[in-house]
Amino acid sequence: MPTPRETILTALHARLSALPATALRGEVLPERVPANGLLILRDGEPGEPEVTLSSLAYHYQHSAEIEAVVQGADRDAAFDTLAASIGTALAADRTLGGLCDWVEAEAPRPVDLPVEGAASLKAAVIPVVLHYSTADQLA
Repeated sequence: MPTPRETILTALHARLSALPATALRGEVLPERVPANGLLILRDGEPGEPEVTLSSLAYHYQHSAEIEAVVQGADRDAAFDTLAASIGTALAADRTLGGLCDWVEAEAPRPVDLPVEGAASLKAAVIPVVLHYSTADQLA
């Protein structure tokens, strides 16, 4: 049986997979960026939980990361569309079907990356904070 952490990350990846961009989880950046863009979900850091002792519960603000990458001549508009689609997908269900208390993306800090012999990339890491509680830090 998967842990609540893994279940939530799997649900987040499924939500990103519904977008037009290619969504991967924990993969390296491929040699080619798909035309609709690329999203790579990184598990991130659960951080130090707040603890409630009666009844025992660990409350996390887990910071996962989405690497968003687009390539092409109109990469500014493509990146804007991709980032907005992530926001819309998360806003549609802030609890990922009741798996967590709240999901919230933070603002991206995009950068342009030159690629020798090809169109430049526009990329950013989009932090996503997952608020959830569990009775066991390892389960």
